[in-house]
Amino acid sequence: MHDQSIAELAEGLRARRFSSRELTQHFLERIERIDPTLNSYITVSTDVALAAADAADGRIAAGDAGPLTGIPLAHKDIFLTRGIRTSCASRMLDNFIAPFDATVVERLAGTGVVTLGKTNMDEFAMGSSNETSYYGPARNPWDTTRVPGGSSGGSAAAVAGGLCVAATGTDTGGSIRQPAALCGVTGIKPTYGRCSRWGMIAFASSLDQAGVLTRSAEDAALLLQAMAGFDQRDSTSAREMVPDYSAGLGDDLTGLRIGLPAEYFGEGLDAGVEASVRAALAELEKLGATIHDISLPNAPLSVPVYYVVAPAECSSNLARFDGVRYGHRCEAPKDLEDLYKRSRAEGFGDEVKRRIMVGTYALSAGYYDAYYLKAQQLRQLIAGDFRRAFEQVDVIMGPTTPATAFELGAKTDDPVAMYLNDIYTIATNLAGLPGLSVPVAPVNGLPVGLQMIGDTFAEGRLLNVAHRLQQATDWHRAAPADPA
Repeated sequence: MHDQSIAELAEGLRARRFSSRELTQHFLERIERIDPTLNSYITVSTDVALAAADAADGRIAAGDAGPLTGIPLAHKDIFLTRGIRTSCASRMLDNFIAPFDATVVERLAGTGVVTLGKTNMDEFAMGSSNETSYYGPARNPWDTTRVPGGSSGGSAAAVAGGLCVAATGTDTGGSIRQPAALCGVTGIKPTYGRCSRWGMIAFASSLDQAGVLTRSAEDAALLLQAMAGFDQRDSTSAREMVPDYSAGLGDDLTGLRIGLPAEYFGEGLDAGVEASVRAALAELEKLGATIHDISLPNAPLSVPVYYVVAPAECSSNLARFDGVRYGHRCEAPKDLEDLYKRSRAEGFGDEVKRRIMVGTYALSAGYYDAYYLKAQQLRQLIAGDFRRAFEQVDVIMGPTTPATAFELGAKTDDPVAMYLNDIYTIATNLAGLPGLSVPVAPVNGLPVGLQMIGDTFAEGRLLNVAHRLQQATDWHRAAPADPA
């Protein structure tokens, strides 16, 4: 059952071939057997999941079921989940039990989904490999010596490994799309403001956005439909109407203009990854799309801009974790200053400390104009490049990552090399645009992702293009063997 789509499972539930409880128990058994190797979950909520499954079976029996009722999924451990530990993969929140649900969790729960548990991630979503987690790294199901990507690495590994049907994630600089590419699943980051950030623990408030990781674009459309929409509790939530994403999946691609940025196909891109991406583009041409060369001249500035803006915002957002109100508190502090210093020093890992220090420096007197203000100015130039590009093309495409998944530990001593793994994804967040990664032909047995970037609120277009590609190919159907 773990290799079926949401639509297939929903049909099986309605036809009473199996119950939601049986389906949930199937996934819980797989988690118990396989996850000690993958480490994709931080918390498995067995009792909560079985209770939700029984409730879903009741709704199905009463004829009150929707397309997601009874479907088992997991939430990235950055979303607050009432009564379940929400740790953000940090010692700082290791003992924190959320008192309420995030809006994304709440809306999905309203459809009758079953929450299997909380997935592993980089600590406070800061990382590109899932190696900064307090609970140890998640592992890539295709090769357990390699990273699954990050920060939503646990969600990607769980979906790819058949430990849930789908999982939520968050994307601040590529943290849904990059692990989706490295694990061979579909991942979408919607337009900034499309999904509420209320109850999602903040890293960089102007960049963070909730999204999903699934086996297919069709599944992603169903989940995004339930998650998206205005939320008055989130001041950055968009009032834009949410279309029926599933209704447009089969639209014809004839005349679709695809833009290929020269900056995404230059030095640093693995030859095998480029060949795989171009093979997928050829399939889209067969479906009626046309390819156009474009330029995003300020794209090379994305990484340095991001690593000023994001740390500055994280420095502010993480100031609340001080050992006083909730979270880790040091033993026997001598005074208030000692409480603050030791609680934060003990509670945060090295990467989080590094970004807090960088962000505090960039915001400090005498450096604000030179660093933070300049970065925000460059951010506008990057967004302007996209605006001009979308006057010429409908969708922008390229590789999601410059290479396939690297080995665990290969980049932990070189933060800059780690940061460059997001070189193709960061600009999308800086501009607030939707982005999607779909699996294409593997290289040496490892997954490769094709990235699709759309104009503001064009998630439906991206899902349509991805779905038509997945109808014409079977790359997204490939699955890794269960670890021994």
